[in-house]
Amino acid sequence: MNYMVNKSKNKIVNKVLNDKYTGDTFENIKHLDDYGNEYWYASELQKALDYKDWRNFEKVIDKAIISAKNSISNREDWVVKVNKSIKTGKGKEEFIKDYKLSRYICL
Repeated sequence: MNYMVNKSKNKIVNKVLNDKYTGDTFENIKHLDDYGNEYWYASELQKALDYKDWRNFEKVIDKAIISAKNSISNREDWVVKVNKSIKTGKGKEEFIKDYKLSRYICL
């Protein structure tokens, strides 16, 4: 899958060069916290954007954070590091490093 990263702002851009990813996909993986704030898990967005390796996607997140800090303000709640619980193939619960990303970081 081909997708674009906005090089001038180094943000994740949900513009895709083929029909595999749509805005509906982005909205379908959205989560809401107890206060109605929307967020996206980076691990889910990684799969939707067809990144194979976490380390490569994490570099994109890091660039988006730098860009956000250099733009409008220095808000820290655009990205929140979390430990997300997952079930392994054997049914065991494990925790993985993940991020909750705001819409601002994702766009």
